[in-house]
Amino acid sequence: MRLDRFIESRLAYSAQTVRSLLVQRLVRLNGETVIDGRGRIGEFCRVEVDGNILQARQPVYVMLNKPKGCVSATCDAKNKTVLDLINLPEKDQLHLAGRLDFNTTGLLLLTNDGRWSRKLTLPQQKIPKRYCVQTQDPITDDYVKKFSEGFYFRFENLTTQPALLEILSPSTAHLTIYEGRYHQIKRMFGFFNNEVINLHRLSMGQIVLDEDLDAGEFRLLTATEVAAI
Repeated sequence: MRLDRFIESRLAYSAQTVRSLLVQRLVRLNGETVIDGRGRIGEFCRVEVDGNILQARQPVYVMLNKPKGCVSATCDAKNKTVLDLINLPEKDQLHLAGRLDFNTTGLLLLTNDGRWSRKLTLPQQKIPKRYCVQTQDPITDDYVKKFSEGFYFRFENLTTQPALLEILSPSTAHLTIYEGRYHQIKRMFGFFNNEVINLHRLSMGQIVLDEDLDAGEFRLLTATEVAAI
């Protein structure tokens, strides 16, 4: 939104009144006096008019180690949500940047910055998401080839993008995917009639789950982590 239009809407001022405030040098944007109201502002710009703060939101970026039995949602009538685990005064402004299933654990990111979360979750960005998978039955070498080729999902009428499967032990592996279809990983292993019994997300892009975070704990992202998206 343009700065002058923002002031008009927030204070119910006329365009002429806002122009007068600008001419009198009573408008400050991000700490600097401005006299031209035609510039566009974002949701995290600080706007002051005649000493009064109209907007001073700060971006917030949170890393959570999601535990089992917790809903990836901001509200739920029946179950504990991931937002219930976060103790921040501005937590009600947060939204999820990618979800995890009810019993899937690991890295979950939350923010109040819509532009940042869209960069993280848009399929076109092809941001890698890495998981540790434990299955009921052994994982064999033929799985690796099939994961690299992709799986046809009849319901969506699409073939998944190539994924990287790295076998760690007979029934555990690291899996890297570049999309987030409904129950995608469970459906991939379901092709082999092999049930996923534990699924833990390790990273999204260059943001790696902090090993010092116990299940249910959170911390703010560093500036370097935020800039990595």
